[in-house]
Amino acid sequence: MSARERCRLAVFASGAGSNLRAILAHAERNPDWPGQVVLVVSDKPGCGATDIAAAAGVPVFAARVRDFADKAAFEQAVLNQLRVYQVEGIALAGYMRLVGPVLLQAYGGRIVNLHPSLLPAFPGRTAVQDALAAGVRETGVTVHWVDEGLDTGPVIAQWRVPVFADDDVDRLWARLHRIEHLLYPVVLGELARQWKQHTADAGTAADG
Repeated sequence: MSARERCRLAVFASGAGSNLRAILAHAERNPDWPGQVVLVVSDKPGCGATDIAAAAGVPVFAARVRDFADKAAFEQAVLNQLRVYQVEGIALAGYMRLVGPVLLQAYGGRIVNLHPSLLPAFPGRTAVQDALAAGVRETGVTVHWVDEGLDTGPVIAQWRVPVFADDDVDRLWARLHRIEHLLYPVVLGELARQWKQHTADAGTAADG
């Protein structure tokens, strides 16, 4: 599949970047994967995700929100970069900020997130700790659409993960990460195909 046929994706990340690494590795192993990561966006300059992107030759836009007048100004700077790289879809992968109106208006229906629980259970940053504290026998991984709320968008896909009696945060996180790294690239591939078709259809309508 040529670069022109692939959906141009941006990955947003704030941390170590293990899911970004998994996406890039999946794309490398599967030449017909319909996505291409053309930009990594981070609100944490110097985080692991930016290092992974740089090592893979993927352009990075990394800046701290506090260095802008407000969140809207930060998102406008991000949007400018998305337009420069002609991004067609956005995947949040450990991005620890709520997406605001500037990006939602520009990319509504084309932003997805990966979350380490079976939403709507255990939204937010402490999902793994919350699952253990609740004593549930299973949790999981969710890919969902992004809206203005905290992990409130409609679910796209879920994968259940057992919780064992001797689990601690590290053990459960390790099990969840393994599933995240399998699930997210596959779901993104399907979405990339849809987003690319949407872009092609929009271009055809504009030409007509």
